[in-house]
Amino acid sequence: MSRLQADADPNLWVPVTESLGFRGRRHRKAAIRMLLTQANGALGAESRPGSGVAAWAMSQAAPFLMRRAAGRVLVWVWKADPELVVVMAQIQQATNDLRAARAMMPMEYDDTESFRNPYLGVGEKLEMALPSDQRTPPFATYTWDTGTHFVTVTAVCSDRERFGTVIGSIDDVARTLRVVDDVAIGETPGVLRIDPKN
Repeated sequence: MSRLQADADPNLWVPVTESLGFRGRRHRKAAIRMLLTQANGALGAESRPGSGVAAWAMSQAAPFLMRRAAGRVLVWVWKADPELVVVMAQIQQATNDLRAARAMMPMEYDDTESFRNPYLGVGEKLEMALPSDQRTPPFATYTWDTGTHFVTVTAVCSDRERFGTVIGSIDDVARTLRVVDDVAIGETPGVLRIDPKN
């Protein structure tokens, strides 16, 4: 099964994917609260008193849901300010329905530039530092089509003025993303596997 790996700088990013229990709880909660606030704003809704409880509940469930995704989803938050940036990478099978949905995206999503990743090759990057709708937060998306899968990175920032200060670090994470395949031992005859400890 194909899954994702990346090397996000631990001095800048906190991984949400593998943070269970108390580990990373504050960062998970802050990131989810930011996303809920942005979603409410985009829908024209006011922040409700229960949103803090919702963020807490979602922060507890998120790592388990992502663990069940078995490496198909990776998430990080900005270490210095977890409510500033959330980055999510995912791998999806390139079905006909998904290709059709991507082809029908709004025209502004055509304004992409080439983005090179040493593992995935040349993909596309869409950077929207100042979306036309004031309710839409700044974001960046990166996409690679491997033929069988789409690999995407989506970064959402809560502050238009600070987006430019973090986009370089988001680029750095996107460049480390790679796809690995699990190979069962004995699946390929004639292959000698040596324990790295020996």
